[in-house]
Amino acid sequence: MAEKDQISKEKLEHTGVFDFKAMYSYAHSWFAEQGYGIIEERYIEKAKGDSRDIMIEWKASKDFSDYFRFEYKIKFEIEGLTDVEVEIEGKRRQMNKGRVVVEITAILVTDKDGKWESSSFSRFMRDVYNKYIVPSRVESMKILLLSKSTGFKDDLKTFMNLTARR
Repeated sequence: MAEKDQISKEKLEHTGVFDFKAMYSYAHSWFAEQGYGIIEERYIEKAKGDSRDIMIEWKASKDFSDYFRFEYKIKFEIEGLTDVEVEIEGKRRQMNKGRVVVEITAILVTDKDGKWESSSFSRFMRDVYNKYIVPSRVESMKILLLSKSTGFKDDLKTFMNLTARR
């Protein structure tokens, strides 16, 4: 079995006007362009009068070598989502209003295929490999994963702010 190490857990919050479909599409394309496989593990929508609450959970993963994999768990919680009409540069446009919380968990997976799990000796050798043979490689993978996670959060925040101000 692969070893998973949670590297970071970040949150992005936005309350106000935004374009839900554009946000969803932007987030999905960000991971797709980076070469990640994306699985939508959960989509729950509940109607509450005029508004809706939506919860979406994604898992995005990408193999970096025979040994390393990056995984992200992305959770979108949208509360009180309503349709609104706003004027942008003199034109009326349909947008949404509500509260969005995006939680991004970054996980470094080592021995992604579980090749070092066949015996207790193999597990011991994996630990020796991680601690003494490739510790700088493991550390550089953690740094890369953290920077990509922060990059996604910052890019999504910028996108949300830009679409809200149009």
